[in-house]
Amino acid sequence: MEGAMRILPIILAAGQGTRMRSSLPKVLHPIAGKPMLEHVVEACCQLNNEKIVIIYGHGGEQVQEAITYPIVDWVLQKEQKGTGHAVVQAFDMIKDDDCVVIAYGDVPLIKAHTLQQLVTALDEATDLVVLTTILANPTNYGRILRDVNGKVLGNVEEKDADDQQCLINEVNTGFMAARGKALKSWLQQLDPNNAQNEYYLTDCIAMAASTGSVNAVVCTDINEVQGVNDRIQQAQLERVYQQEQAFNLMRSGASLADPSRIDVRGELTVGQDVKIDVNAVFTGKVTLGDRVSIAAGCVISDSDIADDAIIKPHSVIESAVVGKHCQVGPFARLRPEAVLCDYAKVGNYVEVKKSTIGLHSKVSHLSYIGDTVMGDHVNIGAGTITCNYDGKNKHQTVIGDDVFVGSSTQLVAPVVVKKGATIGAGSTIRKEAPADKLTLTRNKQITINGWERPIKKS
Repeated sequence: MEGAMRILPIILAAGQGTRMRSSLPKVLHPIAGKPMLEHVVEACCQLNNEKIVIIYGHGGEQVQEAITYPIVDWVLQKEQKGTGHAVVQAFDMIKDDDCVVIAYGDVPLIKAHTLQQLVTALDEATDLVVLTTILANPTNYGRILRDVNGKVLGNVEEKDADDQQCLINEVNTGFMAARGKALKSWLQQLDPNNAQNEYYLTDCIAMAASTGSVNAVVCTDINEVQGVNDRIQQAQLERVYQQEQAFNLMRSGASLADPSRIDVRGELTVGQDVKIDVNAVFTGKVTLGDRVSIAAGCVISDSDIADDAIIKPHSVIESAVVGKHCQVGPFARLRPEAVLCDYAKVGNYVEVKKSTIGLHSKVSHLSYIGDTVMGDHVNIGAGTITCNYDGKNKHQTVIGDDVFVGSSTQLVAPVVVKKGATIGAGSTIRKEAPADKLTLTRNKQITINGWERPIKKS
């Protein structure tokens, strides 16, 4: 089938989404930190297709700016007159021998393998395959009509259904795959003679059934075909998505303190015996090595954390590399291009930016290290900062191996502290500190006799 036909996904994404109560187009509201529409585009990209057509409408510029996949062709639906009218906008892009897959930008959990089932089921004797599901409460869904032998006869929207038809619990999800030539023929026959005065794409089911060329695939996971119409449904699908991510992590070797309190908003890869406490958030691409421990409240983005590292509570790590057996936090921040070599320690209320912390080196508390190359076995005292910005440009600090920097020190870049140097507490270092020597700056301590503390005026 795939070799005989070009697969052309068409994603309907023109709706306004008034129930979202938002200036943001509905399809751009996020699931796991990514627009719902992007989830659908990613699923469609796995169908070995050359292009994807997106029918857009409300918030057109915003939607186009958010979805930047090169294989996407955009088609504007100026007026929203139903799903059939939406697909008509792409009429000239459909070839007779296409396998057209219809998907929806507000149904973010659809899986690629489910779409592939539709493609596979479109055999030589079939012009249309619809995706259905079984609901205990089918309210607001179109019902699938079958004959006594189970053959699909058509679909009826709830507003047009009679009492007996409303009892049917097999519903149409809207997803379908159709032969291009047949689909174009059906589209030309659609009319808005219904309660909504819209052109229903689902009317194509009855047209296909009249020639005996319609089939159905039943989706057993109702969450996969659940649409989002308001923020409540969005939140519900967010938790469904996150639960699936949590289960996948546990299958891969991670222990989660509470699977309902983790958020993965990207791609998280874990080694064996990883421990993740509650309320951890992972965004972008994150890798955790074996036996890594992530404490409560950590936020980690686009970072690699090696074996046996310990990330203590409420630490923020962004675009950083953490080596083996490192310790970070609590309340530490690693900013982009921070690199911690093996056994390094960054303690509480320490911020590191665009710097390398050497093997076994320690920045234990209340310090800022920016634009710095630090050697091995360095100890940085509390309250130390590298003054890397002169108001216009950033400058580098170089700290050699075995350096000891006393508390409350300022290293004014560009500056070099040589191997084995010791910097006295409270110093401001502006010049090179020589190797294996004590360098410090001091002002004479004085006491002012007769001085009185100011009194607040009444």
